[in-house]
Amino acid sequence: MDKFITKILSTFFYIGYLPLIPGTFGSLAGIFLFYLVKINALNYTLFTLAVIVVGFLVCGKAEKAMHKNDPRYVVIDEVSGMLLSLIFIPYDIKLVISAFILFRILDTLKPYPAGRLERSKGSIGIMSDDLIAGLYTNLILQVVSRVTSFKTS
Repeated sequence: MDKFITKILSTFFYIGYLPLIPGTFGSLAGIFLFYLVKINALNYTLFTLAVIVVGFLVCGKAEKAMHKNDPRYVVIDEVSGMLLSLIFIPYDIKLVISAFILFRILDTLKPYPAGRLERSKGSIGIMSDDLIAGLYTNLILQVVSRVTSFKTS
């Protein structure tokens, strides 16, 4: 039962098994969750923290169960990173699209210290690069949303 739950949660309800670009599908799942929970900032923050904690709890177990470092099927890290990208960001479709694009670029480029931490084993290695990409995305969008004339709703 533990392996089953680990598999469901780490692949984010099997989204990680979608073909070709599972990380992108995981990021899109994060945006979907953003739209479901965005109404209340406190609830969104608590929800994001809960997903991150669950990610740390299951990713290392998933890596062992799948006998592979950072298996491509594990996408809760992308979901967590995308949720973090959007935390405290004013709701605006342009910002959401920008967050998605920027997060995917930063997740691919692995800016310091993401690349170094990604080489760690277990949950730290799986989760950290996406959380750093999410944090950097969020910081960039916080600045952009304050210095531009994005219309917020």
